[in-house]
Amino acid sequence: MEYTFASMQPALPEIFLLSAACLILVIDLFLTKKTRLVTYGMTVGALILTIILTQLVSSAAPEVLFSSSYVRDPMSDVLKTGLLLVSLFAFVYAKDYLRSQDMLRGEYFVLGLFAVLGMMVMISANSFLTVYLGLELLALCLYALVAFKRDSNAGAEAAMKYFVLGALASGMLLYGISMVYGATGHLTFPQVAEVIAAGSADQTVLVFGLVFVVIGVSFKFGAVPFHMWVPDVYDGAPTPVTLFLGSAPKIAAFALAIRLLADGMGGLVVQWQDMLIILAVLSMALGNVVAIAQTNIKRMLAYSTISHVGFIFLGILSGTDEGYGAAMFYAVTYALTAAGGFGVVTMLSRRGFDAQRIDDLKGLNDRSPWLAFMMMLILFSMAGVPPTVGFFAKLFVLDAVVSIDLVWLALVAVFFSIIGAFYYLRAVKVMYFDKPVDDEPIAASLDTQIVLSVNGLAILGFGLFPAALLAACRTAFTG
Repeated sequence: MEYTFASMQPALPEIFLLSAACLILVIDLFLTKKTRLVTYGMTVGALILTIILTQLVSSAAPEVLFSSSYVRDPMSDVLKTGLLLVSLFAFVYAKDYLRSQDMLRGEYFVLGLFAVLGMMVMISANSFLTVYLGLELLALCLYALVAFKRDSNAGAEAAMKYFVLGALASGMLLYGISMVYGATGHLTFPQVAEVIAAGSADQTVLVFGLVFVVIGVSFKFGAVPFHMWVPDVYDGAPTPVTLFLGSAPKIAAFALAIRLLADGMGGLVVQWQDMLIILAVLSMALGNVVAIAQTNIKRMLAYSTISHVGFIFLGILSGTDEGYGAAMFYAVTYALTAAGGFGVVTMLSRRGFDAQRIDDLKGLNDRSPWLAFMMMLILFSMAGVPPTVGFFAKLFVLDAVVSIDLVWLALVAVFFSIIGAFYYLRAVKVMYFDKPVDDEPIAASLDTQIVLSVNGLAILGFGLFPAALLAACRTAFTG
């Protein structure tokens, strides 16, 4: 293959983001503590330009390059745009917190950009090798970010736990990939799918490989019973890192699942459908029930994340284009909602104080009605209360499950959603009906206020008018 500008154009967003991250890394070396905001400004600018480039190279026809290891298609266009927007929000929310806690260092933004690059590679992967490279780039950046607060014992412990379990999961995924390669003789997803469809591969080896691949995917999602790292890492990491970790990687994890299971091993849908049913039910059950007992807001949102992963799995296990589209809609809108939720928690923190407990939300309406309203929209969306986008995200996924005659599974999901509504509404009650325990004014810079307003209103707007985003998600699979 001849590498010209025209032939490499579909990968322009990744090439630009890599160049920008390296440039920011070098420039940051020459900045002082007082001029550190230049790094933040360049990071935001790089993400905005990458979004523009993603839109410029997008088209309805899929394009394959780099010896069939990279694909740019409508699914990758939508997911990358959502990923970059959520990451942009995460960096804006992080800035005030990092400055107040004396943690505003260029490493945070550079590691964040390389993590975003890893997720973009995962989204456009067309072979097992590419998806693994993107996954490891993301993981290495996240390990360092979790331990970003150097003098925090909790952060160091969380990073070590994440690293050990992440290495174990990566090893299992790689072992599964090697078994699939051994059975099919190919690494690119279309060729693997062809061999599976032809029935010429050893089914026993394939299914064993599939089991290890599903374990790897489940760990990256944080699904039960591979969830043990989620609450500890969310709690131990600095809040801006938890914000980033709890939002953007969910979009990449969805892409990982679709590329591996639907594109690569769609012919084994019966086998992985049964596995995902078990994972989905366990995740919704444990996530919603255990979240009720939490008094730490980061741990509550961690178990909430586990329950939402169960819903994303429901869409994927349907094995239909409508189900994939519904799961994609859920993943993108959940990432947006989670970013807003953790964003509010970062805004409640200040120098010498880190908002951690649900009681820190007490009387938020008296302190800042605007902030309380935004948080209420976010919590309502997570609970699935209309007219927020969370309601339609759940509805579309349940419709996909019912369409394949798994009505009992949809009823189980509704049951656990009702249980989950309790702890979200408890937080709303605390904000509006309890007296504040902290009278300190909530200081937020103008850009943070604008981003939170856009975030909250987007949750409401996509709830009132979900058709455009849903159509984009479904078109990504139906063409």
